[in-house]
Amino acid sequence: MTDTLLTPGAHLFQAVEAALAGGCRWVQYRDKSGDHERRAREAQQLLDLCEQAGARLIINDDLALALRVEAHGVHLGQGDGDPAEARRLLGPTAILGVTCHDSLPLARQAVVNGASYVAFGRFFPSRTKPEASPAPLSLLREARAALPNTPLVAIGGITLDNAHTLIAAGADTLAVSHSLFGADAIEARARTFTTLFNQHSST
Repeated sequence: MTDTLLTPGAHLFQAVEAALAGGCRWVQYRDKSGDHERRAREAQQLLDLCEQAGARLIINDDLALALRVEAHGVHLGQGDGDPAEARRLLGPTAILGVTCHDSLPLARQAVVNGASYVAFGRFFPSRTKPEASPAPLSLLREARAALPNTPLVAIGGITLDNAHTLIAAGADTLAVSHSLFGADAIEARARTFTTLFNQHSST
């Protein structure tokens, strides 16, 4: 997940390119500014980088931007639009993610509305989402049992020290911002996160 403070200006593309080289296969473009034209230019360039690497670009909280640049999908918070309408506009094959905070009922409804994946969190103290309600690890296990065919994404304060607990609890994907894009060596950090998943799948 990109962050305008961690990846300002041209550093955004250098950082994402390094993450892709390290094995990242989903990039979520997150920019809350009101500069629509700059955001469109950045999203288009990120889309090009992702497609060259065989990765997917997800636009955070902006369905109109996702449609404009023909991104691979969009991620919606609870107050960022109707997932069912987003699914209708994006079509059946686009990626549609929905933040469900600490609520399994919200996740069930998101799936009914066409979500490709559901995201829970924050699981740990987060600088990106400090106001988000904390979610227990048990929620991932409950969601895995209740939604066996839906990918689960964990959000919030994820680091190399705690990532393995989320993977073990059932997370299919980790949404990482500061621990990745704030690293001195982004490619190496992305590769280490990728290795955690490979190690877990082989056990």
